[in-house]
Amino acid sequence: MTRTLILGGTGWLGREIAEQLVSLGQDVTCLARGESGSAPGGVTFIRSDRQTPGAYDLVAGVAWDEIIELAYEPDLVTGALVALAGCAQHWTLVSSVSVYASNADPGAEEDASLVETFDLEDYAQAKVAAERVTAEAVGDRLLIARPGLIAGPGDPSDRFGYWVARLALAAHESVLLPNVRDRFIQYIDVRDLAAWIISAGHRRLTGTYNAVGSEHNLSTVVLAAAQVASHTGNLISVDDDWLIEHNVSYWAGPRSLPLWLPRSDYAFARRSRSRFVAAGGTERNLKEVLEDVLADERKRGLDRERRSGLTREEEIHLLNEITHEVASVCW
Repeated sequence: MTRTLILGGTGWLGREIAEQLVSLGQDVTCLARGESGSAPGGVTFIRSDRQTPGAYDLVAGVAWDEIIELAYEPDLVTGALVALAGCAQHWTLVSSVSVYASNADPGAEEDASLVETFDLEDYAQAKVAAERVTAEAVGDRLLIARPGLIAGPGDPSDRFGYWVARLALAAHESVLLPNVRDRFIQYIDVRDLAAWIISAGHRRLTGTYNAVGSEHNLSTVVLAAAQVASHTGNLISVDDDWLIEHNVSYWAGPRSLPLWLPRSDYAFARRSRSRFVAAGGTERNLKEVLEDVLADERKRGLDRERRSGLTREEEIHLLNEITHEVASVCW
């Protein structure tokens, strides 16, 4: 039996890791504030604010087989390393493909240049700083996992699930799309990512890995989502300029079209995954993911308030403003 400490474990990915470890009969401890959710059954939960003195007193000095760090904020990462770096046989840091300086090179590997670190309130820069300080403290016991878009049931970001949920909600009515030509998506299901992180830890795998899925055309994903959602209406595509002029945002957040990226970032979702696959990384098929996500979206409410995407009212208003000159029917 391995003994694992998850710094987190009540949020989405951390909870999935904890639940899978428990299902394997492992000894799991989660240290967190618990504000992202409740701790999974079967774990030892230590409620602790990592920004306070003595935050790690109850877990320091324990011989951990594995420590998994999910945070990127400098004070949290550094504080954990000071208290715990010497306690673990293996340390996993969950980073992000956002650390890369360029999104213009399809197939870029893990040795590609990283962003400069002069503003640690910036997510990407903070992730780079976290990688560097952890490497200094942990050395050759470190695994850095760099996932891209994480998908699957329970996604709190509401990005991947937007399309299948919106298509199901619209039913026979039209849905607004960006121009999907030559745009890509590269996702990994949260369940597959968690399983790989666990397996890698058991194998004492070290080094840096783009933990990403295969490339998909965004059009392929949307059409597959339409089929899963039994959508029979039109898909109305408009160009970037029109969307921007109408205050629609890229990628995520309120009043956005999720997974839509600027043309200048066309290779963001086209990272090399060869090291990940060689290290045992797997992925479930698109249809299965979409079916599971739609079931979760229905449970949470197709018309609920979302963190990412257009409301249906915003979308209908935009659709009513579109002229035949700016739009094309994709379906």
